[in-house]
Amino acid sequence: MPMLEVDKISVRYGQLEAVRSVSFKVAAGELVALIGSNGAGKSSTLKAIAGLVPVAQGSVRVNGAEVQRMPPEQRVHLGVALSPEGRRLFGRMSVLDNLLIGAHTVKSKAEREQTLRQVYELFPRVQERRSQLAGSLSGGEQQMVAIGRALMARPRLLMLDEPSLGIAPKVVAEIADAIRRLNQAGMSIVLVEQNARLALKLAHNAYALEHGEVVKAGKGQEMLDDPYVRKAYLGV
Repeated sequence: MPMLEVDKISVRYGQLEAVRSVSFKVAAGELVALIGSNGAGKSSTLKAIAGLVPVAQGSVRVNGAEVQRMPPEQRVHLGVALSPEGRRLFGRMSVLDNLLIGAHTVKSKAEREQTLRQVYELFPRVQERRSQLAGSLSGGEQQMVAIGRALMARPRLLMLDEPSLGIAPKVVAEIADAIRRLNQAGMSIVLVEQNARLALKLAHNAYALEHGEVVKAGKGQEMLDDPYVRKAYLGV
C-alpha cells in the first residue's frame, strides 16, 4: 500500500482550474519530486494534500485512508506535514517557539524533546540560533527552521514546497543534504522545486507539471537525461 496516493485530483480557484486530474503515488521511504515552472500547479497540489485548499475532484489517500474531506489537523495526526513556500515563520517569536508550534499535535513531552534533538542534529545551526527571534535569521536559516517545524509533528510523509527558493547556493547544498539524510532514514518525501536539477538528483521518481497537468513522469535520473526535460526545465 502506498504511503500517499493522489488519484486524478483537480483544484479550482473560482473559474481557474489550477490542478487538472493529477495522479501520482509515493511509496514508504520514497522521495518524489514535482517540477515545473511558476503557476504549474505544484504548490496547489501540496496544499490539496495538506487540506489547505479543497479538492474539487478526485481523491487523496494516506496509508489507504481517504483524506480529501478531512480537516488539515486530522491529516497531521495521520502523519502528513507541510513545510510551505515562503517559510511562514513567526518573526517576532524565538526559533524554539516556532519549532514547538509544529509539535502542537504531539502530546508526549518525551516525544517532543526527542524530536527536537533530532531537528538540532539535522540542523546544528538551528540549535545555535534557538533563542534568537526567527525574523533575525538569514533566509537559509529560516528555511531550516521551517523544515524543522514540520518535522516536529513527527510526520511519516513530509512535503517540502520550494525549500531552495531565494537561498544562497552553499546553504541550498546543506538543505539538500538534510533532505537526502531524512529520506535515507526512511522518511517519505514530496519535494516541490523550481530547481529541477536539484530535485531530480534527489528523487526516486519525478513528475513534471505544466498548466496544472502531469506532462512527463519517470525515475529521477531518467528525467535528468530526458531531452524534453533537459530543454524545458534544465536549460540544456
